[in-house]
Amino acid sequence: MQQLEQTLKAALGAAITHVFGTEVPAAQLTLQPTRKEFAGQFTLVTFPFTKALGKGPEQIGQAVGEWLVANEPLVSGYNVVKGFLNLEIADAEWVNVFNALRQAPAGAPIPTGGPQNVVVEYSSPNTNKPLHLGHLRNNFLGYSVAEILKATGATVTKANLVNDRGIHICKSMLAYQQYGHGETPQSAGIKGDHLAGKYYVLFEKHYREQVRQLEAEGVLPDVAKRQAPMMLEAQDMLRAWEAGDEEVVSLWRQMNGWVYEGFDATYQNIGVDFDKYYYESGTYLLGKERVEEGLQKGVFFKKEDGSVWVDLKEEGLDEKLLLRADGTSVYITQDLGTAELKYQDFGYDLSVYVIADEQNYHMQVLKAVLKKLGKPYADAIYHLSYGMVDLPSGKMKSREGTVVDADELVREVVEAAKAATLEKGKTEGLSDDELGQLYHMLGLGALKYYLLKVDPRKRMLFNPEESVKLEGDTGPFIQYSHARIAAIMRKAAEMGISSDADLSTLTELPAAAREMVQELGRYQSVVQEAARTFSPAVVAQYAYEVARAYNRFYAEVRIFLEPNETTRAFYVALSAQTGQTIKASMGLLGIQVPERM
Repeated sequence: MQQLEQTLKAALGAAITHVFGTEVPAAQLTLQPTRKEFAGQFTLVTFPFTKALGKGPEQIGQAVGEWLVANEPLVSGYNVVKGFLNLEIADAEWVNVFNALRQAPAGAPIPTGGPQNVVVEYSSPNTNKPLHLGHLRNNFLGYSVAEILKATGATVTKANLVNDRGIHICKSMLAYQQYGHGETPQSAGIKGDHLAGKYYVLFEKHYREQVRQLEAEGVLPDVAKRQAPMMLEAQDMLRAWEAGDEEVVSLWRQMNGWVYEGFDATYQNIGVDFDKYYYESGTYLLGKERVEEGLQKGVFFKKEDGSVWVDLKEEGLDEKLLLRADGTSVYITQDLGTAELKYQDFGYDLSVYVIADEQNYHMQVLKAVLKKLGKPYADAIYHLSYGMVDLPSGKMKSREGTVVDADELVREVVEAAKAATLEKGKTEGLSDDELGQLYHMLGLGALKYYLLKVDPRKRMLFNPEESVKLEGDTGPFIQYSHARIAAIMRKAAEMGISSDADLSTLTELPAAAREMVQELGRYQSVVQEAARTFSPAVVAQYAYEVARAYNRFYAEVRIFLEPNETTRAFYVALSAQTGQTIKASMGLLGIQVPERM
């Protein structure tokens, strides 16, 4: 496809030279897809050339179009709409493009010249609660970006930094210590991550009661929040943990162990994985060393209470706390350590952090602090800042227990996918096990596609009912299109029609087939654009466009009733290539596609 565009640009350059006696560099000849309401496949905007050529935009378009049709076999027709020259490409050329696509199927590496050694950090859960809807967008984004970068030939490491220490962890631990009475996931019949989350919410409930009581006694609200007994006890527990208190550390290990089992089950269920785990409990000490290094270099400073800060006002930021007065670390402390550990382990030239836009300031600070320290990997840090996920009922809040639990949401979309599929009557000939796998594939595909089709940087509203529809811009619609193609390929095999047939004698194509070849030819440029912008939404939109174009093609032609043997073989080959492209595109999103539906 890129070769076709280069050839067309060369032909346009030759036309302008012959007609107007003026050379226009190929770099200035920008082609765009022709709008659906006009004939043609490529459009040249002629407005920019009026001054150099001394003619109006329509005159330029007419003259160039006439020359191309008369002298360039590549172009079979043209039309001019104001300053837009729409070019129709000869059917024989589309056959050549298609044959080239068959030689380089979707899924082969697509070099971009970008970073070659990449770490993508995503998920980063806290061990005081289960994963929720916001985590799902994070996980799906991180996994998909990693797969897209892999498709460009880069070596990619998927990393998960587990937030396994800190005041929020101590809150769950303290509540369990006071109200747990020895409860375990087994005795409660609850997943370990859900059990920890239960006590995080319980801490907040009792803490708020204490704050209200203090306020009723005349204590100012801000003071009451700091002096509530449970908050003071949680802070004492954090200090005890950092001091290695045996009882506190034992409880921490026990509860985190429960949570990890729960996380692993969720990760497996939603189809994401990791190559490397980091734990804040293993990185914060190295972060403290970097803070000490900064003090020695004079780029950090201590305040009278002993806390350590960095002044980033010259960078357009502010003063930032790096270490509390009592010596305990904060988020930025362990992030300094983790950034260094990742560089030691992988020597990355790009380190992608998939973190919500609520942490934009924090990530700016991290990069600025590393630059202050003179670290060679500071400029390699890239923050993939994504928008939060809202519900029709409003913003989610973990501490109030109003989040949408990830496990429950997956169960709901799988059930919804089951109901939608049964309503369509698309389950003939499948066993109960196959049906269970199909419903899970469709439900998860619906959820992933819905969360990934929106540009990552945009805040989004999640509507579970819309996500599982079998029509429109949804995952199940694309999955169903693949299943339809798989059925066509099975029938073609039964009829002895090969998708590898010789198409050299094919010279004419219906409009829907031309459109289909053009869509398939965009795959490489789509992956390159998605990698450049770190946006799976680019791939999601493409997968939908391919599926939609194929459904138009399927409605326009009668594949197995086509009397011409070569044309019939082409239709089968085109279907096969479309199926491969849909599968490869959806695979980049972490979405499986069914063979039967």
